[in-house]
Amino acid sequence: MPAPESRQPSADQANPATPPTRVLGLFGLAMINIVAIASLRDLPQMASYGIGSIFFYILAALAFFAPVSLVAAELATAWPERGGVYVWVKKAFGIRWGFLAVFLQWFQNLCWFPVVLTFGAASLAYAVAPEHSSELAENKLFIVAVILAVYWTSVFLNFFGLSGSTRICIMGAIAGIFIPGLLLISLAVIGLLDGAPSRLMENSDMLIPDLGDFSTLTFAVSVWLAFAGMEMTAAHAREVRSPERNYPLAILISGIVILIVFILGALSISIALAPGDYQLQSGVTEAIQTMLARYGLEEWSRLAALGMALGVFGSVNAWIVGPSKGMLASAEDHALPAALCKVNSRNVPTRILLLQGGIVSLLCIAFALQPTVASAYFMISVLTIQMYLCMYFMMFLSALRLRRRYPEHGGSYRVPGGKAGLIVVCGIGILGAVFAIILGFFPPSQLAKSGIDSNSFISFLAIGLALGLALPLAIAWLRGLK
Repeated sequence: MPAPESRQPSADQANPATPPTRVLGLFGLAMINIVAIASLRDLPQMASYGIGSIFFYILAALAFFAPVSLVAAELATAWPERGGVYVWVKKAFGIRWGFLAVFLQWFQNLCWFPVVLTFGAASLAYAVAPEHSSELAENKLFIVAVILAVYWTSVFLNFFGLSGSTRICIMGAIAGIFIPGLLLISLAVIGLLDGAPSRLMENSDMLIPDLGDFSTLTFAVSVWLAFAGMEMTAAHAREVRSPERNYPLAILISGIVILIVFILGALSISIALAPGDYQLQSGVTEAIQTMLARYGLEEWSRLAALGMALGVFGSVNAWIVGPSKGMLASAEDHALPAALCKVNSRNVPTRILLLQGGIVSLLCIAFALQPTVASAYFMISVLTIQMYLCMYFMMFLSALRLRRRYPEHGGSYRVPGGKAGLIVVCGIGILGAVFAIILGFFPPSQLAKSGIDSNSFISFLAIGLALGLALPLAIAWLRGLK
């Protein structure tokens, strides 16, 4: 998510002729991409595919991660104004469609908060009460209480401008991603070398899963969201030294590192745990605990769980203002009432944060309405992905239109291959997004044991996505946006 920023334009924004300071090298940009994209929370979902997770991760990297990264880099360097995707879509199709795109980006972030905090709550449950962690991870009252307490605490802390620290973000990534991720993978490798039993083939022994049965593939949609967010980090492209070389190379390096973490992490869970022995929201801690128990060190797994919980909570607190960034930019074009976008003395949009908090609280009702936390966790995850994919669909179309309308307008980076290269890259991205949107509407067979109802699953996604599309268009119509 983007860091919060003042509503006052920077020097670069006020004077486009002022050249940006080139402060980022190859290593710095690659690290920003890794910290922003990598996460362990989706590993348990992909672990159910066993070795088949390799296929889905590589497919998502080629069909989604690479196109988003390349196109966002071109757009960010050509139109670096505050607002990101709002500015790009607005310049291509008008304010109304720009508002729709940024609304989808904003609202999916609100859906993301309960999902990621559920993962954090499950990790916290194991850290403080490992003997009752399984029950707490499926206790809707506990999960909802943790989500609301942490989120609203972060909201009010952000009123005082306490978020936006890069240090908090990096510390959260180290505590919640790198250390537990390295521990998870290392334990799996050590176990294999020691001759410990492997459950990998019990999860799935197919390198390429059965692509004809959509109900077995719905979990794979989560891998698209695992790679999402590069349009946020693309804002740094104009600060990169030799961007025409370093930006695509940084994408390649970060993509390889992220792929390795994701693939080896999912395989490690598959090796440690048999199908049905782990929960979606706590599978990482359960796998670490199982592997440490072989050496009588299971108590150390509580530290890994605590690290993942702190990483999640620190990330939420550090970036909670981020989703309002594009909304503030759209407000300057009168897409929203001025009163709603009022900022306090520290340039924090307090009313938008309160609105966000209310929506997040309502989303928590989904946990109470679903038979299990796992089903609610997955359903909100898929809704988040669907909204994000619609925004990306608009971003790819905007890139094609902007290149055609402004052929001479460009920044320091362009998608390789000229116009043909851009068409191919955007075409792959559009097809990947459409495929994932369609796939998301097929109830997953893996969730049958949780009591999820197929009709409720489809209705929830259809209604949620319809509201996500209709509400901003209705607002745009009422506000007279074109």
